[in-house]
Amino acid sequence: MLQLENVDAGYGGFQALFGASMQVNAGEAVAVIGANGAGKTTLLRVISGLLPATGGRMVMEGKDLRSMPAHKITEAGIAHVPESRRLFPRLSVEDNLRMGAFIPAARAAFGERLDYVYGLFPRLKERRTQLAGTLSGGEQQMCAIARALMSRPKLVLLDEPSMGLAPVIVQQVFELVRRIRSEGYTVLIVEQNVRQVLKVVDRAYLLEVGRMAAGGTAAELAASDEIRRAYMGL
Repeated sequence: MLQLENVDAGYGGFQALFGASMQVNAGEAVAVIGANGAGKTTLLRVISGLLPATGGRMVMEGKDLRSMPAHKITEAGIAHVPESRRLFPRLSVEDNLRMGAFIPAARAAFGERLDYVYGLFPRLKERRTQLAGTLSGGEQQMCAIARALMSRPKLVLLDEPSMGLAPVIVQQVFELVRRIRSEGYTVLIVEQNVRQVLKVVDRAYLLEVGRMAAGGTAAELAASDEIRRAYMGL
């Protein structure tokens, strides 16, 4: 579904990704793990078109992502749930969901998609008139994921979904990831909580200082002594 080959990217004179290569197959959940500052958020921003790649190749179902503006990448089927959720705090839950359905195909099916995400997340239906900024952390993450699903994406990008949340809420967030997996979505998630994320994905890549340092099944990375010592405190 998604393939990256030797992708470079950065900010001004600072290079954050060096020849990053990876792939995500349809129906998979794939994680990119690594320390803070490794380039994980940059990787997702490049895939969704928020930051231009400076080198390499990115293809989604045969389409060249590097040649597309960000809104066309969304129309191609990629939905990005950004770090810190980035909801519109003074808009209601339902208006935030409406913002996720801005592409023409999603606008035409707004009612259908709204019923779908309310069926998936009944608590959001209960809170539909509540200002998004007044939701709990877990509910805000739920709303951010639901907003992404409003566009009927083929691939969902999740950027550090457990960041800043209490441990009990972290468990709820990873349950949300399991739930959207069970609905058949393809997921690419970047996450510092290595121990938890390897329980919910099929494969993972290790990103270190902008370079892909390792890759394999979730079980293989979870069993790696180096990763267990460096990222799981074991």
